[in-house]
Amino acid sequence: MPNHTTKVARDDVALKSMIEVESELNKIQDVDILLERILFEARKITGADAGSIYLYKTVEENGKKTDKLFIKYSQNETLERALPAGQKLIYSVFSVPVNDKTISGYCAMSGNLVNVPDAYNLPDGVPYSFGKSYDQISGYKTTSILTVPLHAEERLLGVIQIINALDENGQARPFKAQDELLIVHFASTASMALQKAQIMRTMILRLIKMAELRDPKETGSHVNRVAGYSVEIYDRWASRHGVPPEQRIKFKDSMKIASMLHDAGKVAISDTILKKPARFTSEEYEIMQKHTMYGFTLFDDPQSPLDALSRDVAFTHHENWDGSGYPGWVDPISGTAVKTGADGTVPGKKGEEIPLAGRIVSLADVFDALCSRRVYKEPWPEQEVLQEIRSLSGVKFDPELVDIFFEILPNIRQIQSLYPEAE
Repeated sequence: MPNHTTKVARDDVALKSMIEVESELNKIQDVDILLERILFEARKITGADAGSIYLYKTVEENGKKTDKLFIKYSQNETLERALPAGQKLIYSVFSVPVNDKTISGYCAMSGNLVNVPDAYNLPDGVPYSFGKSYDQISGYKTTSILTVPLHAEERLLGVIQIINALDENGQARPFKAQDELLIVHFASTASMALQKAQIMRTMILRLIKMAELRDPKETGSHVNRVAGYSVEIYDRWASRHGVPPEQRIKFKDSMKIASMLHDAGKVAISDTILKKPARFTSEEYEIMQKHTMYGFTLFDDPQSPLDALSRDVAFTHHENWDGSGYPGWVDPISGTAVKTGADGTVPGKKGEEIPLAGRIVSLADVFDALCSRRVYKEPWPEQEVLQEIRSLSGVKFDPELVDIFFEILPNIRQIQSLYPEAE
């Protein structure tokens, strides 16, 4: 049996580790990357096998406003170990009302931590119940549940729910009083980081909204989907190439925001071209191509890795793997050629001359455009879109990225369901 000195030393190590993690959380800028990391670290500090993180939102249903929790990320180490290498858990997208009928809803409504030792044997008198349907579908047995609200400045942001604390034999055990202390402290710091990231996301979406006033194609749903696809593609690429976890997280954080801003340069294009309800003439198309250079100039004084990546994405997301894209080897400020071919024309960048982020966003953007309605076209059926993506491997797109795209297609479809286009 461990003595008191051993326990204190172990608790000191846990506290030191949590302080280091909290410092890292405050460096993450994108809200989705942050949510995934918060859930992972909440599980880690309590030894939990699984969990979910929800965001709070008031929505209008049948003419009435309803407070709900929307699931954003779900993790389950036991189920993920059963997946092929590199694959991620695909979870159901759902919401629960903020009321006393569910454990997470009750936690949000009351503002109190809820510790359930055995989900299948709830204490008498509690108002909430445990939904067994997920266990029945997945074959996973939920035992202990610890749920804590996320608050910032007395405002509810969401809820963390972690499941099945594991003992030294890998068996589910109840969450202890020490787990409660750790998770409450962690939730306080995580809430502040989340509030900051949500402010960042709100500002970006306001910029996108401004762009939408100019270009109806640049919707919040479109950029969220493109960003989501881009991060998933990068994550699998990074896994293949052995990129260390911390480096992956930092790149994904910048990648998520940079990909949302890929068409920011369109604000400099004339409305007569940008809002034309038909295909462009060759002259109009040539003007439209300049949005890549305008986008570069928006980030031409990089103050951070995010600025540098945003500049690369804006400038190169229309380059093609075979060199047939644009703007090619030109100076983005003056537009003059920095390289010419034998015939005097400006060649496009090709292959790995195109930055990885630009190659990824190119694929993500085209896929979403083909799947979406435009003033000049209806959305393509998915099978036709997938055939087109395959046919452009090695032509428009990096062949490795196309392979990765099809490997993670279930994740791509899940992102589509998370950000549907408004009717």
